[in-house]
Amino acid sequence: MPFISKIQRQTDYTLFGSATPIVIDNGASYFRIGWAGETQPRVVFRNIVQRPRHKTTGETVTIVGDHDPALLKYFDCTRSGPRSAFDSNVVYQFEIMEYSIDLVISSRSYRMIISWDYLTDSAIVWCLAPSNAKILDFGFDRLGATGSEIDHPVLITECVSNPVQSRSKMGELLFETYGVPSIAFGVDAAFSYKYNQQQGVCDKDGLAMCPGFNTTHVIPFVDGEPIYKGCCRTNIGGFHVTDYLKQLLSLKYPHHMTRFTWEKVEDLKMEHCYIAPDYASEARLFQKGAREAEEKTRCWQLPWVPPPTEEPPSEEEIARKAAIKERQGQRLREMAEAKRSSKINELENELHGLEFLLKQLEQVQDSNVPSFLAETGYVSRQEIESARTKVTQSLRKAKGEPKNEQAETDKASPNANEKYSLINIPDDMLTPDQLIEKKKQLSLKSMSEGRQRLKQKRYEEELERQRKQLLEEETRLENPELYLEKLRARYKDLSVKVDQRKRLKTNGGHSNGNNLAGAIGRGERLNAVQRERMRLLTTAAFDRGKGEDTFGAKDEDWQLYKLMSKDIDDGDEGPDEDDAELARISSRLQDLDPTFVPNKSEAGSSQPAAEAQRARPLTKEDFQIVFGVERFRCPEILFNPNWIAVDQAGLHEMAGVSIRRLSCKDEGLEERLTSSILVTGGSSLFPGITERLEAGIRMIRPCGAPIKVVRALDPVMDAWRGAAAFASAPQFHTQTFSRMDYFEKGEDWLRNYQIKYSS
Repeated sequence: MPFISKIQRQTDYTLFGSATPIVIDNGASYFRIGWAGETQPRVVFRNIVQRPRHKTTGETVTIVGDHDPALLKYFDCTRSGPRSAFDSNVVYQFEIMEYSIDLVISSRSYRMIISWDYLTDSAIVWCLAPSNAKILDFGFDRLGATGSEIDHPVLITECVSNPVQSRSKMGELLFETYGVPSIAFGVDAAFSYKYNQQQGVCDKDGLAMCPGFNTTHVIPFVDGEPIYKGCCRTNIGGFHVTDYLKQLLSLKYPHHMTRFTWEKVEDLKMEHCYIAPDYASEARLFQKGAREAEEKTRCWQLPWVPPPTEEPPSEEEIARKAAIKERQGQRLREMAEAKRSSKINELENELHGLEFLLKQLEQVQDSNVPSFLAETGYVSRQEIESARTKVTQSLRKAKGEPKNEQAETDKASPNANEKYSLINIPDDMLTPDQLIEKKKQLSLKSMSEGRQRLKQKRYEEELERQRKQLLEEETRLENPELYLEKLRARYKDLSVKVDQRKRLKTNGGHSNGNNLAGAIGRGERLNAVQRERMRLLTTAAFDRGKGEDTFGAKDEDWQLYKLMSKDIDDGDEGPDEDDAELARISSRLQDLDPTFVPNKSEAGSSQPAAEAQRARPLTKEDFQIVFGVERFRCPEILFNPNWIAVDQAGLHEMAGVSIRRLSCKDEGLEERLTSSILVTGGSSLFPGITERLEAGIRMIRPCGAPIKVVRALDPVMDAWRGAAAFASAPQFHTQTFSRMDYFEKGEDWLRNYQIKYSS
């Protein structure tokens, strides 16, 4: 099973003697391994394991630590997420199968897990090693170990009050799998405190506050030794801060959720987040939009490529396009001219033919006229003349000559008698064909007269409308305020009238008990036409029930259906006029009165629907992630865990809890503890955490009590440095236990095993 990582393998493993201890800081976030006595670990990587499959071959590989993003091209990392061996800072992922007994075979070249399944009562061979074995395999391999066993003592860190089962499993793993000669367990926060004590940062009596990755611990120290009965733990750490920031950014910028990877959000947290001295006042600054808030706001610019800008065309390009357009226009004009000439020729030929036909008709005797017309396809001379008139008008239109309506009217007036020559002739003097022609002439004459009357009526209505507008404008100019008041009153009356008519038309919005909208209910909800229809139906039914049914025997009976089939608005001749008048007054008020607001129903019916907003092009600001309140809101959960539904004490309250648990009789001990408070761990890197802790502890301590909060020299690496310094001491070998001690004394002995940090 291959390992994949960028960490370089060390080459000086054989230069260290077997008595030189190997120091391992097995943190929930990072795994650090190196040699005792050195100031920096040799190998550092994320304490996670991922097992993706190759996209082509399907082979499963193990990725320890941070993986290269280029691996996504070859491996499917979506189905196998990162896995950690920790749960709340405790190593628990030693077995991966439930209801099974796992037996690890000790072999560096060939390792597997043999599991016994109680459900099937059979042995199953799994090719998966425990998560910690993968981490340790990779760590020892990068350190340079080449043999089948590790012949160096190992000092490995653990959390405060680590369960004996976890400690026992870790010891069994190191002894059985790697052949380690001796092991020592120590608390990471205690090593960090002792290292800073040696550097003069803190005293022998004090508190070590360690906000770590998954949990936060507070350990009191008395005479340089940790007092574990006074320890305190809260399940809040840097992991929860990062997760909270990731949630806030995903909610604030849902379109960029794929950008908020865990690694990127972790970097943003360490780069931008800080602890507010007073959260409430800091939040009010951002709420008011003060200048201080703008100065504290940070921006992360995502990759953005501006859209290409179109350069204006050059003069040569403009001239070339204009020439092409001119040629196309010239070609279209030539085609239109050719088509127009062809049409003029056709109309002239048709006009010459009709005139020739009329000249021939004058030379034909009256008795031979019907036979002559039958050959031409025309019925009468008037029809030929009407066709000639139409062709003449079309020819003038095609030639572009102006229309002389007066001449046409004068010309048509004397010919009106000729056009309708059969109207005044009695029917007994006409032939059957002439009777048909007479009916046609009567219809044409009535239609022509109707059009003239309609045209005259529209002309008179337009004159009347213009006259009313002039009068209305004169009235407005005489007294504008009185005019507006009357206009508003008129608008109000018409609105009430139109709304009442609409309610009556829709039956008042009521139902007939069957939830059928618009059904007919009580009589007072009906309009006049509906009431008349109901009366006719009632009368017809009453008359029909008197005796013999004779309905339909008379023609007058069928008039009932005509009356009943009238349109609903036949009796209301004014609705269209009212709506038009209401729309006119509304438009007039909108022009004259800027404070006028039309009714919702009238505005919805008269105003056109708003067009859908067009999508604007994306700009640089659309790819900016702004950090404002999030900068101090996310780390605030270290002091208020209940914000993320963790009902536990905050970081400043844990100091008081730890001091109270000591229940010491020495009154000066509490003051000595609060006079030397060391903050260590990865989450102590937030700016402002020491000031906030000092202010919070001062609130729970008596007035005037000495309080001093300091940060470790290197909160991340001091635990490993302290462990390396402790392992390099001559008396370190007296603090370890061997494989023989482990198997002789058993697991219960490990329950009380503690090293002496001051020895």
